Amino acid sequence: MTEHRMPPTALPHARTGGADAAPAPTGLSNCDAALERYGAKGRAWLDGMWQADPLADAVVNDPGGAGPALRAIRGMLDDGAGVVPEGAPASARALAEQITTDPEWLERDRLDRAADVLVRYSAQWGLVLGAASLLAGADNWIAARPLLMTGRYGHQPAVRSIEVGEWLSEVVRPGGMEVGGPGFARTVRVRLIHAHVRRHIGSGADWDLAAWGVPVPQPYMAFTLAEFGHISLAAMEHLGVVLRPDELDDIYHLWRYVGFLIGVDPALNPVEAADQIAIEELYHLTSPGPDDYSREFVRALTEDYLAPQLATLLVGPDRLRQDVSRRLMYGMSRVFLGDRAADALAIPDGPAKHVVRALRPGLVLADRARLRLLGRDRVTAQGYLARDRELARLKAEHAMTHDLVDAVPGAVGHTT
Repeated sequence: MTEHRMPPTALPHARTGGADAAPAPTGLSNCDAALERYGAKGRAWLDGMWQADPLADAVVNDPGGAGPALRAIRGMLDDGAGVVPEGAPASARALAEQITTDPEWLERDRLDRAADVLVRYSAQWGLVLGAASLLAGADNWIAARPLLMTGRYGHQPAVRSIEVGEWLSEVVRPGGMEVGGPGFARTVRVRLIHAHVRRHIGSGADWDLAAWGVPVPQPYMAFTLAEFGHISLAAMEHLGVVLRPDELDDIYHLWRYVGFLIGVDPALNPVEAADQIAIEELYHLTSPGPDDYSREFVRALTEDYLAPQLATLLVGPDRLRQDVSRRLMYGMSRVFLGDRAADALAIPDGPAKHVVRALRPGLVLADRARLRLLGRDRVTAQGYLARDRELARLKAEHAMTHDLVDAVPGAVGHTT
């Protein structure tokens, strides 16, 4: 393999497609099939592998040094005013203008409605984000490689999962996504973390640009939205969560706005379920598949974090609870991902997957009874309290005092 040094100031941006479109990264699979099956969407996907995030990348690569531009953005986020101070670098002003200008399609009341729906199912959502969403992402070793190169892949899966939970807890909250709100602020911080990762990787010689495209490219940012959207919603259905069409539409609207804030180009930012499904299909179609690091991540996430958390809900001797919870978690992952993907990730097979499928009808009835007896408003209020209490418990259990990785001294993206 020929490795290409990628200067941080020379990250490629959008390609135009058409006859003069750049060839797809050589490490991807089935590129011709992606174009044949998905047409313009397939072209946008392949071209997007060369596209980073010009606005965020300009902040961390500001010619005057990243410090002033980053301080201007962080000051805006910390004070909640939605404006950068006068005299801020042009890169900070450009990013601030984009994130504080609502897109014409945005309906803010739908964001809070989506939050209320999701928080009613915090337990189920938290479970499937690990056992379905993160594992679905692990199917592609190119997408996972930036995490590996920054030391965030396979190490401390619990802490990494809690960081995701910290971000989601502010996104999924009334007013959380208002300009200057806590979810808004953390989403922009995640965007800047991505830019720091690109800069960090681009400063070395270990990134094969021709084979892999740019680090954290547009298609993989778009796939993250599907991980939190359709992938998790489809998995939750297996756990008895049946949502109304209007509730689902509001959730997809929320993730469209998250995509806007996090820097996903409109050509790839999913509007509805069908768009997210196409993103999932293109992700897996063009993926080179998982590698040993991917499989180790699956094992570590399941056995070191997800299964022990499930075991706390079971009764009996500790050794029995741990064994049952591990088997159930692997069984759930097989139901959520399907046997073919599960085999590629070396997820053990067994009868637990049949138990998960058999439980679904009873779980549907139990949820309907809960909503009918308690009422949606009461269930929603209880959901916020339980979600925040559980997150605090997990942070204490793992001695975690930060929220996102940019608050960890020495980590990529850390700012002072």
